[in-house]
Amino acid sequence: MNLHLNNRLFLVGGATSGFGKAITEQLISENAKVIAVARTIEKLKELQKLSDNIEIIAGDLSDEKVLDTIVNTIGNRVLTGAVINSGGPPAMPVLDTKLSDWDDAYKTVVRWKIGLTQALIPKMIEQQYGRLLYIESVSVKQPIENLVLSNAMRLAVVGYVKTLSQEIGASGVTLNILGPGFHATQRMENLFKKNSELKGIPESEIRASVAKQAAMEKIGSPNDFASLALWLLSPHSGYISGQTISVDGGLVKGTMG
Repeated sequence: MNLHLNNRLFLVGGATSGFGKAITEQLISENAKVIAVARTIEKLKELQKLSDNIEIIAGDLSDEKVLDTIVNTIGNRVLTGAVINSGGPPAMPVLDTKLSDWDDAYKTVVRWKIGLTQALIPKMIEQQYGRLLYIESVSVKQPIENLVLSNAMRLAVVGYVKTLSQEIGASGVTLNILGPGFHATQRMENLFKKNSELKGIPESEIRASVAKQAAMEKIGSPNDFASLALWLLSPHSGYISGQTISVDGGLVKGTMG
């Protein structure tokens, strides 16, 4: 299928690892142009070696100065779509959290996404086209053990995106959420390590147990995830908006998963 992404400009957050990197690589393979954002300049420079079509911005997306840099970098160009994605909050059970943890989680999971969205939306509405794709977690449909900050805060993003999609539904701008289950990313490796420490059992046992939770009994590939992301970023997805789509190998047990 021709995704019609040739020479179109996209913004990708968390572009140097996990889902962000996989999506960036596939956008480049479709001859798209990418503004890649991540914290580490060395990793961004390594990513930039893939193509002359990659521009880089180093910084934390929760920093308002970085948001300003993104807007200035886009300038008067037509931004086709944005992948709104970054790392999640620390893993911990409910009773281990402090109020300061919740304040930090709001800033890292919710606040900057609203700020970036509201900076990008007016121009997209003006051009009557845009694709906003939020990478959240399957935890918005089925909570994940020891991830209460993510479980709760990502639901706030779902409520925000759904509401905005209704308010601007006729604009030509779509907003959708992908909820990944367990995939082979560095974030997942960190969670394996954390749960191993909490439960006092080897990481290999944690990994095997996690894989068996999905109906497919395996951990997903970021590249497979990215293929769906690209379709949602393409013109082909124009009649889909306000949806939260699980990519989880059958992890969610509910009929609406």
